Amino acid sequence: MLINRNDDRGVLVFRWAARVLSVVSTAMLVLFITGEKFDVSRITAREWAGFALFPVGIVVGFAIGWWKEGLGGAITTLSLLAFYLVYGYLTRGKTNLGWAFVVFAFPGFLFLISWLLSFTRGRRIVTPGRDGALRHGH
Repeated sequence: MLINRNDDRGVLVFRWAARVLSVVSTAMLVLFITGEKFDVSRITAREWAGFALFPVGIVVGFAIGWWKEGLGGAITTLSLLAFYLVYGYLTRGKTNLGWAFVVFAFPGFLFLISWLLSFTRGRRIVTPGRDGALRHGH
């Protein structure tokens, strides 16, 4: 039997920080995208590939992270890495695109930390001993 101990304060702090910051980050990205006229016809295929990874992949990771923290954090992190690789290196010949993209994706890292904490601390296997008493194991 598994006992879920997700009431650990550290897990809750990271979980809610990730959630709140994911909403803030998403809102900021939406403001950037809608703040200027977005002429779809002028975007190249390479730019669409970059756009699919950042911000779309990042925001999809945030949304999934609300329910599945590990998966959402992984999607966000992999989208960011793929963005730097695909859009940065393959289309521009450099991976140095600055830190702003990492700042926007930061809630994804918090989702991963929350998931790791809840996975390592929050679940303990409970097995009955020979005398019938419950024993906690990892």
